[in-house]
Amino acid sequence: MSQFARLLHLVDSSIPTGAFAYSYGLESSITFGLIQTPSQLRHFLYSHLQQIGSLELPFMHSCFALGLSPELQPVAQEYEALLLVPALHKASVVQGRNWLKLLVSFYPEAPLPAIQTWFTEQEIPLHFTLVFALGLQQVGFALEQVQTMFLHMLLRDQLSAAIRLGFLGPLEGHQLQHDFYAVFEPILATQAGKTYQQATRSAFVLDAAQVLHDDIYSKLFQN
Repeated sequence: MSQFARLLHLVDSSIPTGAFAYSYGLESSITFGLIQTPSQLRHFLYSHLQQIGSLELPFMHSCFALGLSPELQPVAQEYEALLLVPALHKASVVQGRNWLKLLVSFYPEAPLPAIQTWFTEQEIPLHFTLVFALGLQQVGFALEQVQTMFLHMLLRDQLSAAIRLGFLGPLEGHQLQHDFYAVFEPILATQAGKTYQQATRSAFVLDAAQVLHDDIYSKLFQN
């Protein structure tokens, strides 16, 4: 029970990993009119979670299966190649570095510095999804717990961004978060056992919105 409580703490929104710094296309989608109504936001969130499931969860499964072995190299290389959007790539690396520093400070006895060493030797950036999975595996969490918390964290960050942008009120945002937990189990069940070779993108309009993120005047830091 105490181990699960520690995991809840690690994904708390107050932990300074930089997750709030990028809205994964939500802000640009609102700015350019792709999201104008609460119903459209629901569709956006569903597509976002589906893409996390089909793209990110298989990579996390491969990280758990392979650990810091030579076989992990093509996994990390392919993930690096997939992040073609500059803002998304930058956010991933910043969060990956911050996440690893956080874990090292909380679990100094764990062999977490080996993760930094491995990525440095392979000349591959510390991407958040990979480091999130590898780090939590090192400190003893199970894959399903880690994947569930990953979905929770990215859903929460999207809704927090929507609230900061003034698109939703706080109560409405938390109600949506509560409702969307119902889709976690189907997503996890669909992606169970899939490796990085089976990872797919499923929301191409969302990808286009992410590309436009650098072209907008950001409101997220004004309040």
